[in-house]
Amino acid sequence: MSKPYKILIGLEVHAQLQTNTKLFSGMPTTFGMRPNSQTSPLCIGMPGTLPVMNKRAFELAMKAGLAFDCTLSRFTKWDRKQYYYPDLPKGYQISQYDLPFAEGGAVDITIEEGTKRVRLIRVHLEEDAGKNTHSDKKGGDSLVDLNRAGVPLIEIVSEPDMETPEEAKAYLETVRTLLRDLEVSDCEMQEGSLRCDANVNLHITKPDGTIAKTPIVEIKNMNSIRAVERALYYEADRQYELWQQDGKVMGEAPKQTRGWDDARGVTIPQREKEEASDYRYFPEPDLVPIVIDDAWIERIKAEMGETSGDRIERYKSEYGLSDYNADVLVTKGRAVSDYFEELLAQKVEPKAAANWTINDVLSHAVGRVKTIDDLNPAPKELAELIGMVKGKKLNLNDAREKVLPAMVESGKSAPEISKELGLEVVLDTGAIDAVCDEVINDPKMAKSVDDFKGGKEKAFGALMGQVMRRSQGKFPPDMVTKTLREKLTS
Repeated sequence: MSKPYKILIGLEVHAQLQTNTKLFSGMPTTFGMRPNSQTSPLCIGMPGTLPVMNKRAFELAMKAGLAFDCTLSRFTKWDRKQYYYPDLPKGYQISQYDLPFAEGGAVDITIEEGTKRVRLIRVHLEEDAGKNTHSDKKGGDSLVDLNRAGVPLIEIVSEPDMETPEEAKAYLETVRTLLRDLEVSDCEMQEGSLRCDANVNLHITKPDGTIAKTPIVEIKNMNSIRAVERALYYEADRQYELWQQDGKVMGEAPKQTRGWDDARGVTIPQREKEEASDYRYFPEPDLVPIVIDDAWIERIKAEMGETSGDRIERYKSEYGLSDYNADVLVTKGRAVSDYFEELLAQKVEPKAAANWTINDVLSHAVGRVKTIDDLNPAPKELAELIGMVKGKKLNLNDAREKVLPAMVESGKSAPEISKELGLEVVLDTGAIDAVCDEVINDPKMAKSVDDFKGGKEKAFGALMGQVMRRSQGKFPPDMVTKTLREKLTS
């Protein structure tokens, strides 16, 4: 049963740029180092320190803006965003306010109904803050690690165009794929290099036909795409239940920031949501504005190559792949689409290459290797297995259920494994004739023979099964079908 409300979802995605050093200092950005080992006087807000912009970070941000079809500002500047928090020792964050480097643009996502466009408001650059670690014990310590302070981020702000948690999930997966493809960010959510805040509220249709709007809630602390989806479902239900209890009070409530507790599966109140005026933005006096000219943009475009969206369209138009197959091959990461293209280079037919990559290779990669690059078999070896099936040297079921898993485990070739397991297909027509005759003349199969001759097509399956069992699956099914049917109808 459909619910009497519409969900409006806007996402703010923070992605760490793939640079070796921080946005305004030469300190490294390596993940997992000892706390506070990657800091400098600038990172910890010492008086008299001056920031210097990381040009590589700005150019990676430009790539993202161009990929999202944003309009790049010819003149952009830096601003100080003032707020106090223990992990921000200088008391402000260098960000961008009224003149972001990129505005507009869109992200096209694939949903059940087809393709949906999610509009973007802006993409801007900013430095990250540090990280607080709180003890689980009552009265325990809170520790501050400033290794992340100053790490370069882009913030991608969408319009509230998403209407379901599934659309938000598709949006995040699409953004992650694009940023990884361009090597703008590695987007490892478990390492904090991709984070997301969600703004959500409801438009509720009242019995009189008018629309009631719940206050916007910003949800933070979601550390996986699955967590974002779960949090949005919970928050939509929570807002609707609260509105049912007292719609008048709910309508007058201020905007709120809530945190997501993944273990309990609930959002919890943190504070009233700040407005831009609360941050007292003003232009950063220690950094000059940036002027972007046509030559710079053209150079960045030349470095970008093919985007994930371009590749999806090419797979559909050039290779005739379905929307689903093209989308999976690309959104699962560059390594997966590279694997597929290496299969094509081995002369594997495109649809077969897509099906084997998606249905077989990826299933073996789950939980076994970190990336598909580390998985046996390599594309050349898989192409040999597919060729054996196509050449009728191996049954498809045996190839998928026996040979491929053994290749993954052992690293041996398809011919080696099929020989060891005794799975080589017998192409001897004389042998096929003999076994078909044996089954037809077996008294135990007489009823199935009579049923088939009497028009019961299902009886053919029983006869076919007997031939395949007696041959231990070594006869090609199409040859058995042809021979058996000819003998039964002659």
